Amino acid sequence: MKKTAIEDKTKELLLPILEKEGLELWDVEYVKEGQDMYLRAYIDKEAGVNIDDCVTVSRALEAELDREDFIPEAYILEVSSPGLTRPLKKTVDFERSIGKLIEVKLYQPMEGKKEFEAVLKAADEDRITVETENGGESLTIDRSNLAKARLCYVEQPERDA
Repeated sequence: MKKTAIEDKTKELLLPILEKEGLELWDVEYVKEGQDMYLRAYIDKEAGVNIDDCVTVSRALEAELDREDFIPEAYILEVSSPGLTRPLKKTVDFERSIGKLIEVKLYQPMEGKKEFEAVLKAADEDRITVETENGGESLTIDRSNLAKARLCYVEQPERDA
């Protein structure tokens, strides 16, 4: 079975579980690392995912995967949050990150740079628009030129209790 078919079938099994738990799907990936295969499900919610969310989803998903038994080789199942510096892959990921600082890595340089940080201003299926921190100029980048995009970690000031 192909990698994308495994990811798609896993998403299909995962969505009803997440809906029941009030969670959303960020991504599913099926990857080889070293000699091991990993099936990873990244889940999220407005207030942030906690360990109990991950355990609940992992147990429910594991039961569904065992029942369906469609992955031919051994794999390690991981369920987690996408993290503070989460990757931006799908259009919806970009749309919900508008106004936030992102790290961009390009295949082909723009204005002499292949890597930079910028504020995401707009996004659609084909391109993103960012505002660079040096001078606030806007750049429109074809999504096909994005090697990687992810949220930047920005330390928040402490609030008085």
